[in-house]
This record gives sequence, structure tokens and C-alpha cells, in this order.
Amino acid sequence: MIRLLGLFLLLVTSPILAINSDGDLNNDPYENYNRHAFKLNETLDKVFFKPVATVYKAILPWPITKGIGNFFSNLEQIPTVVNDLLQGEFYNATSDAWRFLINSTIGIAGFIDVASRIGLPANHQDFGLTLAKWGYVSSAYLVVPILGPRTVRDAISWPINYGVFSIYPYINDVPWRNGLVWGSFINARAQLLDFDQAIKQASFDPYVFQRNAYLQHRNYVIRENNNLISDEDDGDSDDD
Repeated sequence: MIRLLGLFLLLVTSPILAINSDGDLNNDPYENYNRHAFKLNETLDKVFFKPVATVYKAILPWPITKGIGNFFSNLEQIPTVVNDLLQGEFYNATSDAWRFLINSTIGIAGFIDVASRIGLPANHQDFGLTLAKWGYVSSAYLVVPILGPRTVRDAISWPINYGVFSIYPYINDVPWRNGLVWGSFINARAQLLDFDQAIKQASFDPYVFQRNAYLQHRNYVIRENNNLISDEDDGDSDDD
């Protein structure tokens, strides 16, 4: 699952990666540990996540899986709004709050993405990006079991983003809460099944690929969040 996430990031952000050559791709002092964690995640994917995701995608038709994906994306808007506020991005906070309210009501709990159709595109923020906005920019690469590629900054921020800002810890029904959490993992893995064949044909070190894809993508998002993307960069991205 996690290796495929790296491939997905590279494929969907290839213009971004091309212009972000200043990313510190060698900031990997924990490589020995990271490679063991990477292998563990590969094993977990092989024995659990991929088989379950395959059955999930085979049983449910595309409109339903699309709606489920929209539902989980809508839940992610809650920590996004909180982090918008912490970063002082009040315009984005208002836009993202309206997106959540519209999709949660008119969009039937988020299953239908009505907001995008009326000019409120999806935005993503997390506490790791907030810490970067506050000055904690450079951070070493770290692979977390199950969660996958992170940096130290993103790893220590995840419990806050999930345990404080998201809706999950406030759901009192434990089976329902756990079902939602695991459902989000399975839904994410199912969306990556189409990339299985591409990763098998890759001739590079999958660990290095995952690391580079994550760090380059994350670095670009941080630069964009801090208004460090120049017009020249954007022009280069459009040309690729």
C-alpha cells in the first residue's frame, strides 16, 4: 500500500517534482530503521490491505466506491479548517468550512461532491503543514508502521491532527469509530490498485522511490503553503 502511495504521488505530481529540484532527498539519517519499517509495511499490504481492498473494489460498483471516497475526503475537511485557522488563512478556512457544510448537507454526508461543482475545490491541510508554516520546515525522513512515509515533523504532528482535530476520537461508539478508521485505509488502498502493475515494472529501488516521491511532494506543498512558489515555477509546471 505504502509503496503504491509513493508511485501515485509521483504520477499525479510529476510536473511538481520536475521543478522542485532543491528538495533535500538525502535527509534520511534513519535509513536502516526506515528500510525495516518499509518491509513491514510491504508485508502488511501483501497479507491484509491489498486482499481486502481487492475484494472491496470487486464487490462494490464504481459509483458507490466513488461516493465512499468523497465521504472520507469530506471528513478530512474538519482538520483542514482547524489548520487553516492556526495558519492564519481565514479566507481558506471560510471556503473549506463552507465546502464541508455544503457537502455534509446537500451532498448527503459528503457522498456527493456538490461543493466542487459550485466553485469550492478540495483543499488539504494538516498539523505537519502548520508546523512548517510556523518555521519547522526541514525534517528527516521517517517511515511509520502502517502509516507509511512521513518526516519526523509529520510523524509527531499526526497524533494531534488525528487525535485532536479530526472527528474520529469524538465518536463514542468504539466499533463504529474503528470501522470508519479502517474503512478509510481500505478505501485509500482500493484507489491505488490500478498502480500495482506499474510498480512491478519499476526497475529502481522502491524504498528510494517512495522516499524521493514523498519528500519532493511534501516539500513542494510546504513551499506553496508559504508562498515560495514563483511564477517561473508555475510556468515550468504548466509546460511539463
